[in-house]
Amino acid sequence: MKIKSFTILCLVTQLCLSACPEETVFPNSTFPELTITTSLGEVVIELDRNRAPKTVNHFLHHVASKTYDNNLVHRVVKDYVVQTGAFLSELTEINACGKVINESGNGLLNKRGTIAMARYDDPHSASSSYYFNVADNTNLNPNEKSWGYTVFGHVVSGMEVIDKMAQTKTSYNKELDAQDVPVNPILIISVRLN
Repeated sequence: MKIKSFTILCLVTQLCLSACPEETVFPNSTFPELTITTSLGEVVIELDRNRAPKTVNHFLHHVASKTYDNNLVHRVVKDYVVQTGAFLSELTEINACGKVINESGNGLLNKRGTIAMARYDDPHSASSSYYFNVADNTNLNPNEKSWGYTVFGHVVSGMEVIDKMAQTKTSYNKELDAQDVPVNPILIISVRLN
């Protein structure tokens, strides 16, 4: 019995440790503005805490803990998306905290210049990875049969930096076992609240 109790306690502890804290990050900012410094230039984004409160708070927890520093842009699909927030520059997975509930029904659409959470097939599997829409991607919006991908902000300035990323040459990366990885690494150096 002691071994089982200990095992269950360890599993519960790991789950608790991996979840993002509940308290509101940067509570005095309804529309937090952040600067993303990349190896190709700066991008300024504004987040919408009114429309995507849980997603914004989840994202800001990762910002406050500097989880998004030294990240690799690991997926680029020309005229579609630029994705980051899953791997450090040395190709190791980042230490994310928990998952966030899907808020894709908030009225914000996957239009060019917006920022949204990446996820797996499970609609509530978004963790730390996020992407920029390089085009109007209506296929990523919710519909009557399926959840969409949660949009939680937009680019205020620096869209030309995202466009430059979107034009980069990509290929299959053996270490990540993934397609669409930039041949010449693009880095997210830091993400900071303005």
